[in-house]
Amino acid sequence: MKCFIACLATETNSFSPLPTGIAAFEEGHVHHGTATQGAPVYWTGALHLWRKQAEAKGWQVAESLAAFAQPGGLTVRKVYEDFRDEIVADLKAAMPVDVILLQLHGAMIADGYPDCEGDLIAACRAVAPEAKIGALLDPHCHLTEQMLTEATALICFKEYPHIDILERGAELFALIADAAEGKTKPVMRDYDCRIIMAMPTPEGPMRAFVDALTARESEPGVLSLSLAHGFPWGDHERTGARALAITDGDAALAERMAREIGEKLWREKEAIFQEVLTIDQALDKAAGHNQGPIVLADMSDNAGGGAPSDSTFLLRAILDRGLTSVASGIYWDPVVVRLCAEIGEGAQLAIRLGGKCGPMSGDPLDLTVTIKRVASGLSQRFGSLPVNLGTIVWLSIDAGTGDETDNIDLIVNDTRTQTFHPEAFTQLGIDLSKKRHVCVKSSNHYRAGFAPIASVIIPIAAPGAITPDFTAIPYRHRSLTYWPRVENPFA
Repeated sequence: MKCFIACLATETNSFSPLPTGIAAFEEGHVHHGTATQGAPVYWTGALHLWRKQAEAKGWQVAESLAAFAQPGGLTVRKVYEDFRDEIVADLKAAMPVDVILLQLHGAMIADGYPDCEGDLIAACRAVAPEAKIGALLDPHCHLTEQMLTEATALICFKEYPHIDILERGAELFALIADAAEGKTKPVMRDYDCRIIMAMPTPEGPMRAFVDALTARESEPGVLSLSLAHGFPWGDHERTGARALAITDGDAALAERMAREIGEKLWREKEAIFQEVLTIDQALDKAAGHNQGPIVLADMSDNAGGGAPSDSTFLLRAILDRGLTSVASGIYWDPVVVRLCAEIGEGAQLAIRLGGKCGPMSGDPLDLTVTIKRVASGLSQRFGSLPVNLGTIVWLSIDAGTGDETDNIDLIVNDTRTQTFHPEAFTQLGIDLSKKRHVCVKSSNHYRAGFAPIASVIIPIAAPGAITPDFTAIPYRHRSLTYWPRVENPFA
């Protein structure tokens, strides 16, 4: 047998001021059939796994494009078309192919293409009508009808933070391999839960939900079960939570299972829903805690959701209150990074930080800082896979107490990424155990790394490109009949 593998992934925030063009992909990664020749990273880990598993079976492997861009606004039409056409051309050259495995996101929107993943899968299907096509998806996907119709099987990561990419990749390979070898006949059905909200899985009701979902995969006839959370800031007609069931040749069972999973989510939605505090409410709550580190999450300026990661709202409030012993980041400000790299460590200078991408970034802050560290070639872990940090600088604002642990320490880089792990700070020399406040620009993925060191975690609904008020997202393409915007969207 022959297995064809490829990756094309980005998450499109319809309300982001940042277009996603070729530079965004080049800053992420672009490999023309060579991704598995280097070390695995977050968006190529599944390709490495699939190659290893296919070769262990004695299969031939044809590898095509692997391209990833940090989430942002609409993808440029020509960029998507060129990438799609490269994958399709490579597939034609590799034919005949029995298995096609695609690492996708599921919420990629390009100019003229509201469903890039569905369009790509359909293009592959047209070339290889008999092949078994599997796609590995981020749960923050739109799970469109075209994706469901053209693919043999779709599997979403179960965890949020997404720490189970390789596990789900292995699951997809096994499912598609069995289908290609004639052992199973996967059938997919989905159910629209009519819910748009954040659903972190590490603890509480959502942890129990995922565990119960996993347990049901052992039931007779069931091949895989997924919950697509949906990406709330992607304006698509299918935005929102959808339950997905894959069974062995039994469409009625798949439909029933998807409905049961979806109805369970509906029953438990209030318990899962998390209220998020304003900046002032969060800082008031932090003041009531005697022990640090207090982790404050700037959810609305998360680069992983398409935000610029240069907003200043939270930092301004911290400065206005005169708070000390703060570590905050990661701010995306290539101009500041260039200045600091040019001047070098130990220098003191005046900078204008952040606030560069529009109203959702706030106003720039004029600060006097000391350059403590300039570094390149570092990464931070997301689960077990590394994420590049580009050139990164540690800047310190003197608190005037004579104790350096009281300073406000900022980390700024030139490669936009959310804050996944404490090592983004500690590799530079910042001891977070001695900080009272640790501010991270991330919606939820930070929890995997920061929960073990935090005395308390306080999520914040600051202004920004992905503010977590799900009742006020200004959709144009998605119907407004969803919970919590309306009490009963099934009416």
